Amino acid sequence: MSWHDALPSVRGKLLRDEPLGPFTWFRVGGSADALFIPAEADDLAAFLKAVDPAVPVMVLGVGSNVIVRDGGIEGVVIRLAGRPFAGITTEGDTITAGAGALDAMVAKASARAGLAGLEFYAGIPGTVGGALTMNAGCYGSETKDILLSASGLTRAGERVDYSLADFGYTYRHSEAPAEIIWIQAVYRGTPDAPEAVAARIAEITSRREQTQPIREKTGGSTFKNPPGHSSWKLVDEAGWRGKLHAVTGGGAKFSELHSNFMINPGEATAADIEGLGETVRADVQSKLGVNLEWEIKRVGRPL
Repeated sequence: MSWHDALPSVRGKLLRDEPLGPFTWFRVGGSADALFIPAEADDLAAFLKAVDPAVPVMVLGVGSNVIVRDGGIEGVVIRLAGRPFAGITTEGDTITAGAGALDAMVAKASARAGLAGLEFYAGIPGTVGGALTMNAGCYGSETKDILLSASGLTRAGERVDYSLADFGYTYRHSEAPAEIIWIQAVYRGTPDAPEAVAARIAEITSRREQTQPIREKTGGSTFKNPPGHSSWKLVDEAGWRGKLHAVTGGGAKFSELHSNFMINPGEATAADIEGLGETVRADVQSKLGVNLEWEIKRVGRPL
């Protein structure tokens, strides 16, 4: 019997050979060998304890910053969806959010509670779990600036608690083990008038709508900003803004609106999108002498 046929019983949903394209912003990619949507944290912990340790496990949030390759993902993909993982509560100057909560909803909750400092989360198209993993940030602020602590589960289903210092955050990077599945975060804000916080969030949202292709099939910022450079300027200078690039499908391109955002204009494959990114990385290195590092996570098997 294969591991695929020996998965433990769960209270949530456990789906075999589930297409992942619909769960990603690019709308591309193959299937997960298994997709598990746990009912709550205890269901997830029990599953992790019971499943064969040799079976690969990864978390997929809202798929806003990921390319799932066309051959799909080996092992079990976990998606933290629904109220148990998306709840947000406030008490005093702290905000507690489930790892499946949208960053933008955390920002809105901070406005209602009259807590400043989390406004920038309105500009991050992902979830709390992803923000913890990569020290997500924008407009001059990062997760490390507001995080107090977080809790998660190891691959063996054991709970771990991290303080901010434990993460060892640097730019878009955490020293926490990649295997940890984050389930909750606690943030600290600074008391302020709710209307003032809401106004700053509205400004960030408006700015994002005007400068980023958020209504396209995109994946957010493609490359990290190299020291002393802006990635969008490098992509632009190398001549890749709006230029279609195809590998196996209809092709992908960097947005005319923001040239650090790749988009799927219609019938792109994951190979088209990743291939475009790799081609541009090589071209920028050749023409401008700067190494671009991926910010988008690329996972799974190529066809």
